[in-house]
Amino acid sequence: MLKEFKEFALRGNVIDLAVGIIIGGAFGKIITSLVNDIIMPPIGMLLGRVNFTNLFIDLSRKGFATLADAKTAGAATLNYGLFINTILDFLIVAFVMFIVIRQMNRMQKPVPVAAPSTKACPRCLSEIPIKATRCPHCTSEL
Repeated sequence: MLKEFKEFALRGNVIDLAVGIIIGGAFGKIITSLVNDIIMPPIGMLLGRVNFTNLFIDLSRKGFATLADAKTAGAATLNYGLFINTILDFLIVAFVMFIVIRQMNRMQKPVPVAAPSTKACPRCLSEIPIKATRCPHCTSEL
């Protein structure tokens, strides 16, 4: 069983998948930083100096000023600002993946379809060469 596992783990596809997952995790961190540190601050400024990470609903109704204060007190909160950031993360990652896959599909060369080399005889339905003028099976003229 150990030998089979070793063969499975060392196959090229599994290693490629592992590399893809590691790079994807690092890419996710970059996108999260892009959203939180680059995209959301200007949007917050345009919307009246709103910090999206501090947008929350205090379900305990104790009136916390920031999300950090509410979390420190252990209050139940509905963090819709963080949810907006997560949605933007997802949309950016999905768009980038769409662009990458689209470019990869463009680079793949289409497989040319070979011209047919045979046709069916209309009388006996046997396969005959496309340039044949008489069927070798039923001898009918084509």
